[in-house]
Amino acid sequence: MLVLKTIADTRDWCARVRAESKTLGLVPTMGALHAGHMALVNAARTRCDAVAVSIFVNPTQFGPGEDFASYPRTFEEDCRELEEAGVDVVFAPSAEEMFPPGATTFVTVEGLSERLDGKSRPGHFRGVATVVAKLFHIFMPEHAYFGQKDAAQVAVLRKMVRDLLFPLKLEVCPTVREPDGLAMSSRNRNLTGEQRQQALVLSRALRTVEEQVKSGVKDSGELLATMRRVFSEEPSVRVDYCSIVDPEMLEDIADVSGGALVAVAAHVGTTRLIDNILL
Repeated sequence: MLVLKTIADTRDWCARVRAESKTLGLVPTMGALHAGHMALVNAARTRCDAVAVSIFVNPTQFGPGEDFASYPRTFEEDCRELEEAGVDVVFAPSAEEMFPPGATTFVTVEGLSERLDGKSRPGHFRGVATVVAKLFHIFMPEHAYFGQKDAAQVAVLRKMVRDLLFPLKLEVCPTVREPDGLAMSSRNRNLTGEQRQQALVLSRALRTVEEQVKSGVKDSGELLATMRRVFSEEPSVRVDYCSIVDPEMLEDIADVSGGALVAVAAHVGTTRLIDNILL
């Protein structure tokens, strides 16, 4: 497995892949890999001839006071795991490589970028869309892999791919969970043992809504009231949002009969976690 640090070297590698008429799958990550990331890698391996993983903690998607400095970084461990999984190349650029001095160009997906996590974290999706667009430009993959846990991000990137005519297919893989239901996240490493138990309220709230829908409840207001009740059982968990929205446009919907994205975000201690289900 190659570990590349520069855009020039990475483009050279991609050119060799294309010269051999191989399909390329890209898995963008910020490192601190877990089983959810590895599920994306495995999906890429089954479909693509060559698989690339990027590891880059993108400073432009973190706002003031957020956890950029404390975001977990486990690069050597990540590389060992990726090599064992059969990844062909890891791209691990510096911030200066991805954002040259004086860079002022950003990608903004209007509307979507201000909803859900974008409302709570102004500028977050501008940073995400910009760095992912750069990765797509560098690699020119046929397939790019993302997790359903980041549903709002997926909606933003899908719109970006359509609007900017990227010639690739954005593949979305199911959320991978711990046996007790907690959605896997790199930020889970920052939880204490007690906080780890408190964090289960996110998946518990989503499961309760799912059960209600199966029993015939379709009104979003009633379902949201149920979610808030479940969260009230863990008063130390600070809810950022509970939302029931259209999965593509992330706009609130009143009734889930035609399907919906049920999404939550909450702070457990100083750690912000997200989770969701598709109805």
